[in-house]
Amino acid sequence: MRCVIARFPFDLTKSGVLESMKGVKPEPVTGESVIIGRRHYPVKQVGEVVTRQDRRDFSAGEVLRAMSRLGFTCRALPEAAPARGESPSQRASVMLGTPLSG
Repeated sequence: MRCVIARFPFDLTKSGVLESMKGVKPEPVTGESVIIGRRHYPVKQVGEVVTRQDRRDFSAGEVLRAMSRLGFTCRALPEAAPARGESPSQRASVMLGTPLSG
């Protein structure tokens, strides 16, 4: 499949991506990811290995589109849990069902 990543054309195949990623240890996933084989890789790591370009030269979206068109499972950013500004005593009060007096 022909795709453009960082303004450069690439002819990528699923088997070619699998071969390129063979033996590459996945970095910790903190954002978008691609499942290649049984491993979860950060999108930018996959793009860097497959295109041999610096990660700053392409966007995660470009690689996500290419990988999904090749049939790989892509995961978006995990939704962050809302930050709660409760103190431990406020949480305990809520759990006990009694209001905390001010």
